[in-house]
Amino acid sequence: MNTTDYIVNAVLVLLVVRQARGSRLSLGNLVLPVVLVGATALYYLREVPTAGNDLVLELALAGAGVVLGVLCGITTRLWRAADGVYAKAGLAAAAFWVFGMAFRMGFVFADEHGAGDAIADFSRTHEISSAQAWVAAFVLMALSEAVARLVVIRYRGYRLASSATAKRSVAM
Repeated sequence: MNTTDYIVNAVLVLLVVRQARGSRLSLGNLVLPVVLVGATALYYLREVPTAGNDLVLELALAGAGVVLGVLCGITTRLWRAADGVYAKAGLAAAAFWVFGMAFRMGFVFADEHGAGDAIADFSRTHEISSAQAWVAAFVLMALSEAVARLVVIRYRGYRLASSATAKRSVAM
């Protein structure tokens, strides 16, 4: 990994720290994670190879990202206040987010520290066409994790806000 890779990962970890502080659900905290992960995708994702079993690898890791994102979203604490709905990522939500990042970073670390031959053997055996297929798969994993988390939190926030509106309507 180069310096840029470490900076990108540090920024993504800071997202967790920001979410652990808790904040009101707003357009800003909806857009920021998607913009950051989207920018990361633009930086790393040159192409999405589909030869051999590349698409299977990419879909599998994107699916793993969705699972982690959903788990992160459902373990994030949401509450209603007078000025809106608030969200705060607790230990479990942060752990799911960090697990996804650690998995991706661990793969790169392993590749750079002696596991490259094993990864190449696995790729040949399972018809993974190139290193770019791995890059695409991990980027899609990160992107799907961020989007799934946001969708779950926004849906839960919408339901929480809607239940408050419904209660006020019934009371009137």
